[in-house]
Amino acid sequence: MQEWLNGKMDMPPGIPPVAPQSPPPGMPPMDLPIGKGPADNIEALGTPSVPDTGASNIYCISVIGQVEGHVVLPPQNKTTKYEHIIPQLVAAEQDKKIEGVLIILNTVGGDVEAGLALAEMISSLSKPTVTLVLGGGHSIGVPIATASDYSFIADTATMTIHPIRLTGLVIGVPQSFEYMEKMQERVIRFVTTHSNVTEDQFRELMLKTGELARDIGTTVVGRDAVKYGLINEIGGIGQALKKLNEMIGNYREGIYKKEVIQ
Repeated sequence: MQEWLNGKMDMPPGIPPVAPQSPPPGMPPMDLPIGKGPADNIEALGTPSVPDTGASNIYCISVIGQVEGHVVLPPQNKTTKYEHIIPQLVAAEQDKKIEGVLIILNTVGGDVEAGLALAEMISSLSKPTVTLVLGGGHSIGVPIATASDYSFIADTATMTIHPIRLTGLVIGVPQSFEYMEKMQERVIRFVTTHSNVTEDQFRELMLKTGELARDIGTTVVGRDAVKYGLINEIGGIGQALKKLNEMIGNYREGIYKKEVIQ
């Protein structure tokens, strides 16, 4: 039967011929390959042609779940792969239609070096950037939240500040402690440079005892994050977009000048 349908054999008598199917109006012919869409690009993300915002001049990037770095996390974990975010940031920087970038965070933290890499990428963009913390911006999410030109946090959102931790095999030698201390200094230097919190205040929050059940550190709620200077303002998506559009307007008129901190 399949050979008759393929035209390799004559149709036997008594069976009506099968009419060729035509695609619905507006659809490509069925024998042509369907082009890949944005979802397929996000799967692979091997090209910086991902940003396609249509009529919008703002590109939105979300950092959700756990920041996945050099080690692949279990499939049941909700993760954000940093190798997926970096090409999008590069594409947003290169695309002339994109005038501003909005980064939305609801993350528990994750890989320290991967998080710092994302934070450095965001801070070095030449276009206006705004971050918005919803739910949580914990651990290495703190540097990412402070990496933008202006930051918002929801009133009910929280940020957990604690020292650097390692999992797995740790060699008990002084060099291991020195490595962790240097990595912690990188985080402290980045956060204090890109926000209004002082180094002494941030260290005090990081090394506070008696607040976290299984760790030392501090959980900072929205208004406290603003009070300490970690975040600029309390707000949501409306305020974040309003501020970003204001910065884009100044950017067009040449009033806004991006200061890249290294």
